[in-house]
Amino acid sequence: MALDIRFAASTWLWTSPFHTGIADALFGKIAAMGFDAVEIAVEDPDLVDVPIVADLLRRHGLQALVCGAFGADRDLTHEDPAVHRNALDYILRCLGICTALGAGFLGGPMYSAVGKARMVPPGQRRREWALAVENLRTACTLAADNGLRLAIEPLNRFESDLVNTCADALRLIDDIAHPAAGILLDAFHMNIEEPDIHAALTAAGDRLLHLQVAENYRGTPGSGQTRWDDYRRGLHDIGYRGSVTIESFTTDNRSLAGAVCFWRPMAESQDRLASEGLAFLRRWAS
Repeated sequence: MALDIRFAASTWLWTSPFHTGIADALFGKIAAMGFDAVEIAVEDPDLVDVPIVADLLRRHGLQALVCGAFGADRDLTHEDPAVHRNALDYILRCLGICTALGAGFLGGPMYSAVGKARMVPPGQRRREWALAVENLRTACTLAADNGLRLAIEPLNRFESDLVNTCADALRLIDDIAHPAAGILLDAFHMNIEEPDIHAALTAAGDRLLHLQVAENYRGTPGSGQTRWDDYRRGLHDIGYRGSVTIESFTTDNRSLAGAVCFWRPMAESQDRLASEGLAFLRRWAS
């Protein structure tokens, strides 16, 4: 039986940071390729003129997904409460963008700063975990007040020392104990951290709000070593009916390339990565 899902492309495939000036051309390209939706990476909310972006989405017939970017100044586990306030203010602005663009959730690794990967004493780990729980509970309340949810994303061990697996994310959600808390899983991170892809997806169950995919090396889906059969079986078994986004990155932005360790392009072109990846995924889901 075919999977009942829609397919999206991340703006990070082509640009960073996303801004209104690129939206018309980028959305037109994504729609022409046959995607159902675009996942907008909001690095700087000031660069997004929401009414214009909303109009362009309608014009190009695309639905919107929204994910956040969490650097050192948006770290909910930081020792300085001012950093927590900055992160929560950013999350609130992103939630406003979600509402305006018709996206039902905000996704991303919002519990800590990306790249914060250290060996710390157990006591410090417990304190940081408690801060993540407390602050994300506040963020969940902000989301629920706007009729939205949070899709919390585990990252691999090289990018985070706090939440690496689906089991970690489930424990975090259980500790947050708020109905707005859900999970975003990313196949790149899962291929590093999960011993059993199918088991991870079935454990997430109805708490899985979103799935991001690329090949095991973050290249074109279908061109590498990913166990796509396990992903398909897992999504089928939990009755997943959300979106699947192709997420990879461009080397054109040096700061982004450094953050995700992209020292070379992962495909002949970003357009081919997206279009050939979508063709593979439509066959995979049918």
